[in-house]
Amino acid sequence: MYLKQQEFLKAALLEDIGRGDLFSRISKSKEASGYILAKSSGVFAGVEYLLAAKELFNIEINILKDDGVDFIKGEKLVTIKGDSKVLLSLERTLLNTILHASSIATLTREYVKKISPYGVKLLDTRKTRPMLRELEKYAIRCGGGVNHRMGLDDCLMLKDTHLKTIDNLEEFMVEVREKIPFTSKVEIECESIEMAKKAFKAGADIVMCDNMNLEDIREVVNLRDSSYPHILIEASGNVTLDTIEDIAKCGVDAISSGSTIHQSRWIDLSMKMD
Repeated sequence: MYLKQQEFLKAALLEDIGRGDLFSRISKSKEASGYILAKSSGVFAGVEYLLAAKELFNIEINILKDDGVDFIKGEKLVTIKGDSKVLLSLERTLLNTILHASSIATLTREYVKKISPYGVKLLDTRKTRPMLRELEKYAIRCGGGVNHRMGLDDCLMLKDTHLKTIDNLEEFMVEVREKIPFTSKVEIECESIEMAKKAFKAGADIVMCDNMNLEDIREVVNLRDSSYPHILIEASGNVTLDTIEDIAKCGVDAISSGSTIHQSRWIDLSMKMD
């Protein structure tokens, strides 16, 4: 169980330990205990990685907050117990993992609160740090967001760069339906109302309104509602906490933003020994 999380922790720990923890070289093992303390408030994320660490390193971990639960400054989030050398070597790896995930979950929650009254989903993007996609998208879910595609293999998105290479979109879509998996959806990025009309006609499953103004988004939604009710509408581009609510009011099904990951600010957590 938690095999991918364990592989991630192994790699992260190897990066930190290098040729060996110098303190472990000169110290003696003893039974030790400690805890992770919140030094600022946020939304917790990281349970799966803590459980993976518990299995992998044979330590006792008591998780006091579930994923997606708010915490406040001064609260204990996790207690740990085990070999002192193991706990001290793990300290930064565990903290970095929980810090990164919880920071993303915290900002994600702020975005979700803005649009949830309108029944609109918050989606992430593929703007993730190399080798951290699973952790970062896991954190999005902890904050109440919904994952967009994990990679190039689970949904076909035709972006502006792809569309420049396609001579006839409708003919291309016929070939697409013959060759991609039956369960895979096709999303077409549209920067104008005219492009959205072409995408609807070509048979897209999802039409993305990319960097459109609010008036144009509403027009695309109205066209969908009147003629293509089975097609989903996603809005994207320059989405911020200040603009996301107005976009949600346009009637889209989902709003995607990479800022929940790349604009998140690290919260403050630390490990203390008893």
